[in-house]
Amino acid sequence: MAKPVTVTISHELGREEAYRRIDEGFGKVADGLGFALKLDQHWEGDTLAFEARAMGQVINGTVDVAEDNVVITVVLPLFLAGLAERIKGNLEKESTLLLEKK
Repeated sequence: MAKPVTVTISHELGREEAYRRIDEGFGKVADGLGFALKLDQHWEGDTLAFEARAMGQVINGTVDVAEDNVVITVVLPLFLAGLAERIKGNLEKESTLLLEKK
């Protein structure tokens, strides 16, 4: 059974700047998860939908950009569910770095 992992990152950037940073840097966040990923992504309004392939597995998810937070939901296949906490920690770290006010 698939295991969803959700991370909420607060920010003070506003929706437009957060959107821009996610649009330009989400690939770097995905790279920081520690897997060799093939990443496909597209925007649906303020939601980035993505599909990543790692270790022969498909990982789906969304990034919802709001005025003061970003909610990232990743659905891990059963094969990767045991790595959920590690992936969540890496996702929080990399996403926070991307959204830090500079």
